Amino acid sequence: MTAPTLIFGWGNPSRGDDALGPLFVEHFAELARRHPEWGEVECLTDFQLQVEHALDLQGRRRVLFVDASLDAPAPCSLARIEAVRDDSFTTHAMSPQAVLKVYTDIEDGPPPPAWLLAIRGERFELGESLSDVARHSLQTALQRAADWMDGE
Repeated sequence: MTAPTLIFGWGNPSRGDDALGPLFVEHFAELARRHPEWGEVECLTDFQLQVEHALDLQGRRRVLFVDASLDAPAPCSLARIEAVRDDSFTTHAMSPQAVLKVYTDIEDGPPPPAWLLAIRGERFELGESLSDVARHSLQTALQRAADWMDGE
């Protein structure tokens, strides 16, 4: 049985604040265990989004994509996203919008409702540790996601 809610974070834990996606998922999985009222939640991570991740959307009622961002307003932003074939469609790494578009190409019907939680970071160099800004942003992002789970 597929969990109705998918939380999908991506990023490289070896590149400073780029670790925010996977760290978020790690913390969120623990938070979800303490909130059985949220129902079943599946948490996944990867280094980047790829075409194959469209298959992870099958059978979901909602999806939360989570990534680090230099451009997001501090400490984070949460926005509904739609399927779009963008420039990332033909590159090695994809945007969540492009993953949703792949889903529409392989499935008979629209993708599940999806949101992007972009967490503000500032240091993304190889070997960097998580910045203080990222640590603060992560805590706020976890609260925003908990509100989202509660039906904000």
